[in-house]
Amino acid sequence: MEQKRVAELKEIARNVRIGIIDAVHSAASGHPGGSLSSADLMTYLYFEELNVDPADPEMADRDRFVLSKGHCSPALYSVLAHRGYFEVEHLKTFRKTTSNLQGHPDKNKVPGVDMSTGSLGQGVSVACGMALAAKLDNSSRRVWALVGDGEAEEGQVWESAMFAAHYNLDNLCYIIDWNGLQIDGAIDDVIGPAPFDTKFAAFGWNVVFCDAHDFNSIEDAFSAAKACKGKPTVIIAKSTKGKGVSFMENQASWHGSAPNAEQYAVAINDLKA
Repeated sequence: MEQKRVAELKEIARNVRIGIIDAVHSAASGHPGGSLSSADLMTYLYFEELNVDPADPEMADRDRFVLSKGHCSPALYSVLAHRGYFEVEHLKTFRKTTSNLQGHPDKNKVPGVDMSTGSLGQGVSVACGMALAAKLDNSSRRVWALVGDGEAEEGQVWESAMFAAHYNLDNLCYIIDWNGLQIDGAIDDVIGPAPFDTKFAAFGWNVVFCDAHDFNSIEDAFSAAKACKGKPTVIIAKSTKGKGVSFMENQASWHGSAPNAEQYAVAINDLKA
């Protein structure tokens, strides 16, 4: 990827992160940690990869994206706003009773959201159905699903993995946001789901690694996913929880906590620096 484009994507991702902090601070609740860790991945998806049109959110042959870890809606809302689906200022209505931007994404209320998610593990099953439907329709659309590493402790994730491999869903890709932390602490201390690579390979998947904060690495991983034929792909994206905000990085306590006014000022300063 040209350095100019890398710089442009970094700037977009920086603004996406500011939107995340604005949303969570305005609501005094939400999930900043995993939203920040996945911001670069979602930026690449919506600004480089997905065949979508903000002017026509229901375009029939658009690519589909499922945020399976639905609690990280601030990242999805922020990237949708910056992509042009709605005004960026609307992010500050997050979780307000009159807002359509609730704690988990609702496809019936938010333009650009392809699946209502929240109960962990369910999003990937729907993504499998979307991918199989595209195959039956002889459509070129692809399906991407972002999965939390803690979410991978859910049995439904592995049931969907069997399904996808059985039906040779090479138009489907899971992206695991591997930041190593969940609400109760380190994933390995709760119910360690790793090693992801050998497990998914055993289920019949193509396995790719990337640095979740390096756009060249992300591009290489996405290219490998699209090049693979005959089986689904999982991209294992190594990330940092709370990426970009000094006091949130690698801190499980920021999985589901909102910054106060003083912390908000520090976070915005970190991101604008």
